[in-house]
Amino acid sequence: MPEEIEVDTDKLHEAIHEEVEKEGSPLLRTIALTTALLAALAAVAALLAGSSVNEALALKTEAAQLQTQASDQWAYYQAKGIKAVVLESQKSLLASLDKPIPPDIEKNLARHNDEQQQAQKKAQELESQRDEKGVEADKLIHRHHFFANAVALLQVAIALGAVAALTRKRLAWLGSMALGIIGAAIFVWGLVAS
Repeated sequence: MPEEIEVDTDKLHEAIHEEVEKEGSPLLRTIALTTALLAALAAVAALLAGSSVNEALALKTEAAQLQTQASDQWAYYQAKGIKAVVLESQKSLLASLDKPIPPDIEKNLARHNDEQQQAQKKAQELESQRDEKGVEADKLIHRHHFFANAVALLQVAIALGAVAALTRKRLAWLGSMALGIIGAAIFVWGLVAS
């Protein structure tokens, strides 16, 4: 995913200002002002979109690292379980042959069982942390979509504002403002929904 969404409105903004300078009508001034405000809002939305997706990717990476650590703990858990089963088998074999059971077998068996329980607990903690990171990353990605959609709408609104300035059509400017308001609403929704 890109680090930030590029908003290239410089040429449109310059064209609007050139038209305003040619004929200083109130409509053109209003179009220039609203287009500049929409461009500023689009730039902020683009920065927040890039920031939220980058943070989400970092959290997904952390979640993957935690999953790897949890997998290691589960492998350790299984190894300790296998060692405990081997010791149990030795103990049973010695008992069936009426041979004395060395005391270190019981001690090692208890140690392996304790270490297995500790590994299980650690693996479950790591999986819990992984899940928390994943949920947080998903929220940030959801937030990113709000900002990215806001940027898209604001860019279209800016382009429509440039068309309005060039054609001096109030209806085109009203369309630009409608899209700009929708884009701004989605931007604000992205801010408060997080």
